[in-house]
Amino acid sequence: MLIKDRIQAFSNLGTALAEKLANGSLDGEITRAYNENKWFTPENIQFALQNIIKNYLDEEKINKWLSAYSLKDNHVPQKIGLVPAGNIPLVGWHDIMCILISGNAAQIKLSTKDKTLTELLLKELVAVAPGFVRHIEYVNQLKGFDAIIATGSNNTSRYFEYYFGKYPHIIRANRNSAAIIEGNETGEDFHNLGKDIFTYFGLGCRNVSMLYVPVGYNFEKMFTAFNEWDWLFNNFKYRNNYDYNKSLYLLNKEPHLDNGFLLLKESPQPASAVATLHYAYYTTLEQLQETIQPLRAQFQCLVGKQDMSYSEIPFGKTQEPELWDYADNVDTMGFMLGL
Repeated sequence: MLIKDRIQAFSNLGTALAEKLANGSLDGEITRAYNENKWFTPENIQFALQNIIKNYLDEEKINKWLSAYSLKDNHVPQKIGLVPAGNIPLVGWHDIMCILISGNAAQIKLSTKDKTLTELLLKELVAVAPGFVRHIEYVNQLKGFDAIIATGSNNTSRYFEYYFGKYPHIIRANRNSAAIIEGNETGEDFHNLGKDIFTYFGLGCRNVSMLYVPVGYNFEKMFTAFNEWDWLFNNFKYRNNYDYNKSLYLLNKEPHLDNGFLLLKESPQPASAVATLHYAYYTTLEQLQETIQPLRAQFQCLVGKQDMSYSEIPFGKTQEPELWDYADNVDTMGFMLGL
């Protein structure tokens, strides 16, 4: 397939998905995905699909993204082994796009947590562009690949390094995101911050799991704004995590704040458990920058007020990445083209 045909194929996929999402044609597959993984609520799946349609499958955005690279029509396909994560719906789609639109072939070991949705989108892609069928392979065991992209926890990433380190690779481990609070945030700021914290139940690497707040900060206004997310407690998996972590805090007599569905604990650790949020105090923004710098590699996103130099992403935008927002700041498309 020529480059222009690949671009058109993904654009056509976006059009087809938008139409089917609107007329309910995907409801059965969405329900099936939810039944297989109760973290994948229909609302979260639809949110993920809408963002993929808007930010990944828009022809103008695809062309803008690819304008930074030199793609060739006569590219000899390399077979790329792919081990995507399964923490949020369709989290591996960006990698799949990078592989296929660059002219390479994907050998995919799907996560059991996100099998249905990934297969659905690839089936829809082949429907609008049958030429891709030769470039997509599902496997239980990766073999015969030329390079690999694997995403997992800190523990599994060490196994990935051991088994795949001799091949050209991108191996990703745990990442978290942090928000910087100045103390003068508005209700709208906290409404948007809630999206960064609670979307996908906080399971994504782009979800805020850590707050940096000024010394003496009062959380009351923030907690009040977060009440719009109290429906999360209706999800039994989220509720079980809240109950478990609250029990641990009480049993160990660990000081914490509790608004009935979210626990806040003072801790310097960027990673927090589901239904919990860590926070740390700072005295000045200069001191905060010194604190964050050694931890920067652990953060996927730094969130804050849009007009402040220390923040990279404005409140409310962590779960709306663009095609050029690469995980771990590693240029996946550049990696593809450099093989």
